[in-house]
Amino acid sequence: MSDSLERSTKINLLKESVVKKLCEVLDKSNTRGWRKLGEIVGNDRRFTVSSDDMELCSLRVLEVEGSPSLMLLRLMGERGCTAGHLIDYLQTLGNTEALHCLKPQVLQILIQPQSVSLICGHNLRLSCHAVGKSAVQYQWFKSKEEVPNSAFPELMISPVSVKDAGFYICRVNSGEVCEFSQWAQVDVLNVGMSYGLSYHSLDGRLKLVMQPQFQHLHVGETLRLECGAVGRPIPRYQWHRNGVPIPNAAQRRLMIPHVMQDHSGRYRCEISSSTDRMWTNEADVVIDDIYALGGGSCEFLLNSIPEQLYATDKVALLIGNLSYQNHPQLKAPMVDVYDLTNLLRQLNFKVVSLLDLTESEMRNAVDEFLLLLHKGVYGLLYYAGHGYENYGNSFMVPVDAPNPYRSANCLCVQSILKLMQEKETDLNVFLLDMCRKRNIHDDNTPNIVLRVTANIVFGYATCQDAEAFELSSTGFTNGVFVKFLKKRLLEDEKITVVLDRVAEDMGQFDATKGKQALEIRSSLSERRALTDPILPSDSASLVHAQSRQWAKAHELPESMCLSFDCGAQIKLGFAAEFSNVLVIYTYIVKKPDDMSFCQAHVTDFSQELDVDPKEMNRETPEETGIYLLSSSLPQHCLYTRLSSLQKLREELVFTVCLQGTFADMDDDHPVHWTTSINIGKPLIARLDLHRAMRRNSCMQTCLMPHSPSHSPCHSPGPEHQLHLCHGPHQVQDYNRLSPQQRYLDVCEHPHGAAGGCGSGSSYYDNLNQCGYELAYDCAGLGVPIEASDDISEVQAVFINSLQLEPQ
Repeated sequence: MSDSLERSTKINLLKESVVKKLCEVLDKSNTRGWRKLGEIVGNDRRFTVSSDDMELCSLRVLEVEGSPSLMLLRLMGERGCTAGHLIDYLQTLGNTEALHCLKPQVLQILIQPQSVSLICGHNLRLSCHAVGKSAVQYQWFKSKEEVPNSAFPELMISPVSVKDAGFYICRVNSGEVCEFSQWAQVDVLNVGMSYGLSYHSLDGRLKLVMQPQFQHLHVGETLRLECGAVGRPIPRYQWHRNGVPIPNAAQRRLMIPHVMQDHSGRYRCEISSSTDRMWTNEADVVIDDIYALGGGSCEFLLNSIPEQLYATDKVALLIGNLSYQNHPQLKAPMVDVYDLTNLLRQLNFKVVSLLDLTESEMRNAVDEFLLLLHKGVYGLLYYAGHGYENYGNSFMVPVDAPNPYRSANCLCVQSILKLMQEKETDLNVFLLDMCRKRNIHDDNTPNIVLRVTANIVFGYATCQDAEAFELSSTGFTNGVFVKFLKKRLLEDEKITVVLDRVAEDMGQFDATKGKQALEIRSSLSERRALTDPILPSDSASLVHAQSRQWAKAHELPESMCLSFDCGAQIKLGFAAEFSNVLVIYTYIVKKPDDMSFCQAHVTDFSQELDVDPKEMNRETPEETGIYLLSSSLPQHCLYTRLSSLQKLREELVFTVCLQGTFADMDDDHPVHWTTSINIGKPLIARLDLHRAMRRNSCMQTCLMPHSPSHSPCHSPGPEHQLHLCHGPHQVQDYNRLSPQQRYLDVCEHPHGAAGGCGSGSSYYDNLNQCGYELAYDCAGLGVPIEASDDISEVQAVFINSLQLEPQ
């Protein structure tokens, strides 16, 4: 068949095997798949594809083995699209794999060599496999030089030495056709011991085998630090000094020529791959000024250096509540907690990050947090969600709080501070990203007596009796506080200096100028910073027990390879988005030659997790709600997100189902194989936060006595309920309003703010004039809340004009 005749073939007449393979490629691609193809075709007037057509295609994912790409190709074929047109579209799309389906290559590389890091003395194996119309020949190269005796699909070097490190590539020939594989980097670590690692262990998690060592240098000398880990693929490196990332220090070896005294400090390296992350030990670097000393003793110089402050450990509890049962839901807490988690980990904090906790879960989480504190520890608590402040005491609102809520339904921040003081911590930092309006339904006056200590820092996202805002948008963005905090958090400055700079930055933000201002309250007398290094206490057993307690809540299940009777193998992997959110992904490692289609998915989860079947086993992370971790996950998998792991009472058992079809089958019905998997209690589930609240110090301190008429389960009648928009005696069910109705009500009735939640009309008029909507804290039944609604196109333009960061 001639090329011209092939190009004129209608795509609805293409062979079924070709179409099926093409659809598999387009369905699994995130950026160059069927959606982008539909956009390209939609711009061609000959075969118009409308938005309704694209929606029709997208609905195919809800069907068993449904293919959006197949639906799109059928629509294109019905409108006269030919194979030639499709080839042109795919070339514009830039999807070479899809093009290969229509124009099969004479020579195709099926298995590419992978980069690897390994120990000197072990065996190196690189693989490259190709198929062609005639016999295939192989030749390996290291850089531009041929590797002797390497005319085979697999390159074996045994034992490997440091001189074998470098970049390798394989040339493949079939007749007169030649192709090159992708480059593979080989890093060989020369360490003094084997660490008991076999070649096969390189397919698992990263293994740290080389630690940086103490360095004592003089000014002008060269600092050299080295670390190393083995694994496949090759690890990534990022060096840190005193907890702050060093720019342009992303190699295994760190070299700084002509050092100055400012280069002194504690160095360590973050080592990561697509699935793993670890840290080296800290290495002290001491640099003496020989010129100032005249070559004499350095004792005077060392004594003149300001005393370095240390933490015996650094622990942070981050809670973001957004999915409220009886109050408007929020968006920003998830993004804020995620961003702060990553930043605090860079500062060597042990971070527990939790989303959507009930009252009992919050109290139990605080109990576990307190167990990690001891003398000399830096403790940090960040909370984002609904909140209020009465009589100088701040209250955090759980997701199951009733409407209206009172102090007995919430956690008192000052009560937690009192318990932290009993642990003799060296620094207590509270970052409260919530509103501080008075709760008119709570008339209790807590009597909390705090010790006088010079180590307390409060960073309030807003001033007393004011609201905290999150920027409404169709996507996921930070709240106003964290938007500016995350730019400053890694600075090596006293924590109050950092917060002062954040306050200055927020004060220049037009959208909230005059409406939200950071308030700092501090009794901190020493220059303590979040970047201070960690110097463990003498009590090694205590430190080990507490580190084990933290690690217990952050242990991921081991990835596993599952084999089925049909000969197929699948990889089952895990990742943590938060301490109570687990991501499961599956992909096919091997399928039998006679199997035309093969896919693996997970099912049968515990009802305690409340997993929506429509959001399981999706082809992109975003489709299942994984917005923040998606770039770190492997591609071409099926993804499932499990949230609220703290509710698990039993071990997590689920089913892995493999379904496939065979080329010689008479019908297209898939065959199923299943296996049951038990991964124990992953992440925070190990701590049993679901348990009943214990009569411990947190419970006793947080709960406040109520009279019978003000008990948590007794809500006042309509005559006592207030609504901002409709005056003090008009009651409206806020949760039944659409987002548009909520926004219009608030903006059109600015004077209905009875009960201490009101503000002048100019407040809302100014917001409307600038076209910018702020989700604020006074829209409920007289109870402080933060509303969160989508902004209009005009508001989006305004955001862009302010050059806001995309969140």
